[in-house]
Amino acid sequence: MTRATRRPGTERIDGLAGLGPLATRLKAQAREQAEAERRRHEQASRQAREANLFREAVADAVPLLPAGRADPKRPAPASVPRQRELDERAVLDASLSDEIGIEQYLETDEALSYRRHGIGPDVVRRLRRGEWAVKGQIDLHGLRTDEAREALTAFLNRALRDEWRCVRVIHGKGLGSVGREPVLKAKVPRWLVQRQEVLAFCQARPNDGGSGALIVLLRLPAR
Repeated sequence: MTRATRRPGTERIDGLAGLGPLATRLKAQAREQAEAERRRHEQASRQAREANLFREAVADAVPLLPAGRADPKRPAPASVPRQRELDERAVLDASLSDEIGIEQYLETDEALSYRRHGIGPDVVRRLRRGEWAVKGQIDLHGLRTDEAREALTAFLNRALRDEWRCVRVIHGKGLGSVGREPVLKAKVPRWLVQRQEVLAFCQARPNDGGSGALIVLLRLPAR
């Protein structure tokens, strides 16, 4: 049918056919708005009920009268460096005395040696022969007495932690000390005897430091 021969009213019918989807969308929007309004109303009602419950709960409450007493805010306690205290205590517990006499424990032979009570002489002989491989060493050369004592303590603790059974402690021969006195050579054996983990020690062989070092056998902690 051409435009010239279209019957009157046909254009109006075709236009109304597109209103169906529009009406559907409008109805859906109306339902969404109604649902949102319903949720807002429920939330407002719930808040009102909660407020009424609180007011009913405190209806008989009476404010406290002023006591005339100051109540300043207490300052927070100072933080305590707990780990540092533990570390310092461990150092104190592990401190080694210079005054202890150990001459009665030392075997005065060609290579000064020591073995703890209950350790047989064969252990010292095996130690001299190098039957235990040296796993670590510390060189105390050039350190003052206090520095050397702390360094030796830290080294022994590390040796036990890393399960080093045999270690070498180099104390030197004292040739560079004032008056050429072997200060550390006399002190190191005293310090070692005071450590319960030290089972035995002896003077190192010439190729391991000779009279300037000690080979030390340690008791490893039980697992």
